Amino acid sequence: MREWLFDVFRERPWWMSATMIFCAFMAFIYVPWDIFIKPVERDQEVWFGILFTGIWAKLLAFPHWFVYSAAIYGFRRRRPWMAFWVPAYTAQVAFGIYLWTAIETGGFSGIIVGLFPAIPFMGLTYAFWNNREYFDPKPFSFTARFGEWALVTGASSGIGASLAREIAADGTKVILTARREDRLSALATEIERDFEVETRIVVADLAEPEGSKQVLEAVADLEIGLLVNNAGRGYAGRFDLLDGETLRRQLVLNCETPLVLTHALVQGMRERGRGGILFTGSLAGRLPLPLHSVYSATKAFDRFLGEALWAELRASNIDVVVLEPGSTETEFQEAAGEIAHSGHDPAEVACRGLRALGEQPSVVTGWANWIMVNAASRLLTRPILALIAHTRMAKQTPEDLH
Repeated sequence: MREWLFDVFRERPWWMSATMIFCAFMAFIYVPWDIFIKPVERDQEVWFGILFTGIWAKLLAFPHWFVYSAAIYGFRRRRPWMAFWVPAYTAQVAFGIYLWTAIETGGFSGIIVGLFPAIPFMGLTYAFWNNREYFDPKPFSFTARFGEWALVTGASSGIGASLAREIAADGTKVILTARREDRLSALATEIERDFEVETRIVVADLAEPEGSKQVLEAVADLEIGLLVNNAGRGYAGRFDLLDGETLRRQLVLNCETPLVLTHALVQGMRERGRGGILFTGSLAGRLPLPLHSVYSATKAFDRFLGEALWAELRASNIDVVVLEPGSTETEFQEAAGEIAHSGHDPAEVACRGLRALGEQPSVVTGWANWIMVNAASRLLTRPILALIAHTRMAKQTPEDLH
C-alpha cells in the first residue's frame, strides 16, 4: 500500500494532490450517492452559478460525475488537456460560487460578500494556470533517464523498427538485432543519417536458445540502459494442424528470449541505479485466443512477467512497461499466416509504448482496444469469451487451418 501511495502522489504538489483526492471523493462516493440514493425532491446541482433542483438536478449529476472522473484520470496520467481544463473548471467554480453568493446576499454587500467564498477557488485557478507545464508531455530523454545505449530486438521491421527510430530520435545509441542482416543494415544507415547517433547491428536467430547468448556476447562491452524485448511471431491455425517445431521456436522467441535477455541485462541496470525495459506484448495476452492459442499464451507470459517486474524493480529506479497493441500494419499478419486485415500505424504504437515507460505497468494502444478488452474481461464469462474470440479469429484464419 505504501508503494502504491508513493506512485499515486509522487512528483505532484500537495494542493494538486488534494484536488485529485477531492475529485476522487466526488466521483466514487458523493456523486453516486447523489444519483442513486438522494431523493429527487431534495436534489440540487449548481452549474455556472445557476441552481437546478428536482429532476433537472438529478440529470445534471451525470455530467458532474463525468467531470470528476475525467479529472482523476487527467491527474493520474498527467494528460496535456488538463493544462487548460483544470484552471477553466476551477475558474467557473469560482465564478459560480461568487454569483450564487452575491445573488443570495443581495445589494451592494452581496458584491463584496460573494468574493470571500470564491477567493480560495480563484487562488486554485491561479495556481493551476501557473503550473500548467506540469501537464506538458514528458520528453523521452532516454539517454538522461537510462543511459547511452538501447538494445532493440526484432528491429528489422514493423513495431521494432519504429521503436528503434523513436529511441534514436532522442539521441540514444541503438543496437539493432534480428535475423535479416540487409534490413538491419538499411535501418542502421537510415538512423545514423537522420539522427546522427551511433548504431550497432547484431544478426541472430532469437528463436533458438543460442541466439540470446550471441546477442549478449555482442553487447558485453556496452552498458545497456534500455532493453526493448520486441522480437516475436505469431502462428495462426488450429493447434493440432500446426507444425510442432515451429511452435517450439515461437515459444523460445516470444518467452525464453525476453526472459534470458532481461535477466542478464537487469543486473547492470540495478548496479547503475537506472534503466528501462519494454516488452512488446499483445491484446492476445489478455484474452484466450483460439486459432492463435500458443501466441496468446506466450503474450500472457510476457504481460505477467513485465507487470511483475514493474513492481519489483521500481525501487531500483528501473522503469518497466508492457506494450499491448492490437492489429498493426506490419509483416506480422503475413508471417503468422493470417488473412490480411486493417491495423494501427506501427509508429503510433511505438510512440505510445515508449511514453508509457515510467507511467504504468502496461498500456493498450487505442481506445477501442482498451474498451473492448476491459469490457469483455469484466462482463463475459471465460467460456463465452473464448467462443466469441474463436468466431472472430476464424475470420482472420485460412479455412484449411480451422
